[in-house]
Amino acid sequence: MTVPPTTDPAPDSAPAQPLRRGWTTGACATAAVWGALERLWGGAFPTDVTLTLPRGETPCFALRDFAAGPGWAECGVEKDAGDDPDVTHGAVIFAHVRDTGPGIRFRAGDGVGIVTMPGLPIAVGEPAINPVPRAMMAEVVSALAQRHGRTPQAEITIRVPGGAALARKTWNPRLGIEGGLSILGTTGVVRPFSCAAWIASIHRGIDVAVAGGVPHVAGCTGATSERVVQALYGLPDHAMLDMGDFAGGLLKYLARHPVPRLTIGGGIGKMTKLAQGARDLHSRRSQVDFARLGAQARAAGLADVSDANTALEALTRAGPRLADLVAAGALATVRQILGGAPVIVDTVVIDRAGAVLGRAA
Repeated sequence: MTVPPTTDPAPDSAPAQPLRRGWTTGACATAAVWGALERLWGGAFPTDVTLTLPRGETPCFALRDFAAGPGWAECGVEKDAGDDPDVTHGAVIFAHVRDTGPGIRFRAGDGVGIVTMPGLPIAVGEPAINPVPRAMMAEVVSALAQRHGRTPQAEITIRVPGGAALARKTWNPRLGIEGGLSILGTTGVVRPFSCAAWIASIHRGIDVAVAGGVPHVAGCTGATSERVVQALYGLPDHAMLDMGDFAGGLLKYLARHPVPRLTIGGGIGKMTKLAQGARDLHSRRSQVDFARLGAQARAAGLADVSDANTALEALTRAGPRLADLVAAGALATVRQILGGAPVIVDTVVIDRAGAVLGRAA
């Protein structure tokens, strides 16, 4: 899972070479299951296995750390996340397989979490192994059982040494996944700096909040604004949605899955872009319209800031009332995206030191 940055990356030029894709924990776990079952049913571990992923890719996974005993076998696959800043890159995903029935059962070993809150695609009390990886592993069990003349049954335990520590760097604690990582992946592929992966995590956070009847959630642009908003309203961790730059991704999903109350918080720059209608607040994908900001400031009797270089400079020149104007504009954008969803909204503009500069409701 990609770790949310606390600040925007530097606006470097595009890399000269295409970014290298990687493979999900679910794909790695499936490859490890294949290797362990080949030892259990076929008599020998393969050195590597080639999977066909849901969208047709056929990566080859090297196997490692082989172990076996009466009625069981285990091996691992080192997670390669490509050029994505994934906390699980380099972790070893192990599959421990026993030929026991009935059917196929999944267990959480060391470093794999357990679901403790409703709203996720896996039931409470189950190992945090998502539906697509489960289906991929079940397909491997069926295929190898047919090849070796066995009954398609297995108890599959997935473990990730050090996974509990890694999980604290992910969204899992807020999603109610305790004790370790999730085994994830809908395509088997990790695409570098995946916006889709981040937005999917935001959606799962909303699902958990809705299922748990959380009355008030917040989406913030960074770590400072999140800390301030959480303290301002006394919100629990699972009410804090890791919005980052993806205001549109959060708000469009909330329009379809509303909660009673929402707070949006952020710094003056990103909140100004939201006030001007931007839905992706990253510096590479949206910019402050200073001519528009200057016109709004003049209309409110403030200094003209149309020639400012940054939103912070504009705030310094126009004074604190500009932050209230920005908060009001952001509120209007939020309500427009939410449409008629029954959500009470407020917005908070925060400076880098954590002081509240402006609010609107």
